Amino acid sequence: MSFLTRVRDDVRSIVQRDPAALRAWEVAVLYPGVHAIVAHRASHWLWNHGAKFPARALSQVSRFATGIEIHPAAQIGDRLFIDHGAGVVIGETAVIGDDVTLFHGVTLGGMSSIAEKRHPTVGDGVTVGTGAKVLGPIDVGDRSRIGANAVLLRSVPPESVVVGVPGQVIASHGHRVAVSDRPTTDHSASDPVGTALQALIARVDELERNGQSAPKAIEPKTYDVGVWASEDFSI
Repeated sequence: MSFLTRVRDDVRSIVQRDPAALRAWEVAVLYPGVHAIVAHRASHWLWNHGAKFPARALSQVSRFATGIEIHPAAQIGDRLFIDHGAGVVIGETAVIGDDVTLFHGVTLGGMSSIAEKRHPTVGDGVTVGTGAKVLGPIDVGDRSRIGANAVLLRSVPPESVVVGVPGQVIASHGHRVAVSDRPTTDHSASDPVGTALQALIARVDELERNGQSAPKAIEPKTYDVGVWASEDFSI
């Protein structure tokens, strides 16, 4: 597929997916996400042909012009839609499939300084919400959705819905995933605040069962929370 054909497909896909997009020429002229993708296609070609410094220079010019930082070595598929764009960062070893949507503030980042595969691989049709962070050499399955401000640190299967800090799969293939069916993690390490609150609430519950005095909520009939698990605090 030629360079111009890919750019034309990028623009057409945005017109189809963005209700605010009225005309293709308007998208091509005014959308910073399109400008960033076009610049990346060119810088990626330069990078693959050994012109590393010009490739980095072009990517930095694009960064200043659009607010979107994409490393020239990142592999990006067809019809990527970067909506709004401000603050999007895509790392060197990131791989993005076709028909992916990234909202503003998204980071596809690394967690290692070693020169190896250290950025995510995002499958086809994935949507990553505003402010979400997808970190490390993990795989995001096709057609998954990452919620706004989620921090995803482990791979997820196709058609997953991920929310929270750390990111947790709450639905898969259109069906909600029970807490007991989610992958087990060390919550003491990944969610210390949730673990501490869980312990405090469990202690209050124990005191009440033993008949000892414990502070009561201001509106005890308004909420019925019971003993919460740490998952409740990380969403």
